[in-house]
Amino acid sequence: MFESILHLQNPHWSGQAYINLFERLQLGELIKKLALKEIQVLLGIRRSGKSTLFKLIINHLLQKNTPPEELLYINLDDPFYVDVWKEPQLLYKVIETCQKLTGTKPLYLFLDEIQNVNDWEKFVKSVYDSELFKKIMITGSNFSLLKSDYATMLSGRYLIDPVMPLSFQEILHNEKIDTSLKILQEKSRVLALAERLLFTGGFPEVWKNQDSKLIREQLVSYYETIVLKDCISNHKIREIKKFKDLALYVLTNNGTLFSYNNLANAIGSNENSIKEFIQILEDSFLIHEVKHFSYSLKEQTKLPKKCFCADNGLIHAVSFRFSENRGKLFENLVYTELRKLGFNEIYYFTQDQECDFLISSANGWIAVQVTVELTSYNKEREIKGLTNAMKKLRVSKGYIITFDCIDEEELGENMFIVPFYNLNTLLRAC
Repeated sequence: MFESILHLQNPHWSGQAYINLFERLQLGELIKKLALKEIQVLLGIRRSGKSTLFKLIINHLLQKNTPPEELLYINLDDPFYVDVWKEPQLLYKVIETCQKLTGTKPLYLFLDEIQNVNDWEKFVKSVYDSELFKKIMITGSNFSLLKSDYATMLSGRYLIDPVMPLSFQEILHNEKIDTSLKILQEKSRVLALAERLLFTGGFPEVWKNQDSKLIREQLVSYYETIVLKDCISNHKIREIKKFKDLALYVLTNNGTLFSYNNLANAIGSNENSIKEFIQILEDSFLIHEVKHFSYSLKEQTKLPKKCFCADNGLIHAVSFRFSENRGKLFENLVYTELRKLGFNEIYYFTQDQECDFLISSANGWIAVQVTVELTSYNKEREIKGLTNAMKKLRVSKGYIITFDCIDEEELGENMFIVPFYNLNTLLRAC
């Protein structure tokens, strides 16, 4: 029953490694975790490269002389598994078929897009507790994957790693521009790559494509699949038009202050529905909601919020005027890059002056301003926003991130201008 699809999805059984894959910087950490018993969960927006990480891990295991037949990869997004979606017990049949085909018991189980399977948690817990495999790895495109009542059965049994589209650091690494010297030597090429990232985002398959028309078609397809499959279908949303209107509104107004009441008025809904819709969009990793910094959680809840899109390419996909507001696109890009650098606690701050981002690090808070270019017209305003936040919140370091700036520059004590391509400078401040 499953012979043909298993052969198709496991070409490594012939002993051949996967080729033409983008190298991912998080691979090393995932390889270290292969020795741990816990289930490894890779969560992230659809098409961000989770399947590629599986293939990179399989390549690593092959290099370590793991028999290829011990590696079982199952892509549960394939409609061939429609019966498995309804009956997770059929996964035992898939494993049995694999063993018959190869004559070897699989020891590494890779389950891709597991959220398609009803009550998948029962199956995973069963094979984990029975120690059928050395390692179980699963991927999902929706954070609600681990919110169900059944998912609590796996508590303490899994480790989560986020997977995001390519970071600029990864793009430079794959382009073999991976040292400070090479960045200086190829600065014009570096800026061209940053320009492309600004408008088309970091989805790996998009970066393999050079045709602008096809790139747009790819991105529109990604966006529609996320909204229709990961949001509307997965959460059984009834108010489909209002949900689509909200998703479009949020993406085309990224980085703009909003309240739930304002959004409700804009699309003709109510606050409770808006809150639910925003949460669903966040769970699909399409957007991230950013709150105003406050020591009071109550005040933080009441103050306006901002939303940023997970990838600039998706803004490109839904907006016909995306090139008109380069500043908003750049702010969105910096936000996503900060997330990719590991800064998960990010706020904005406005009190007298606005500071674009306030980020938490191991050594305290860092204030960040974002501007495409620093000119005589905006320099004073950007510095005031930074110093205002630093003084009022006792922040030790502040950065102005620019796109067009060529070199780093110190503005004063603990204040710096940093070009986008050197954004990982912030990591050295932590």
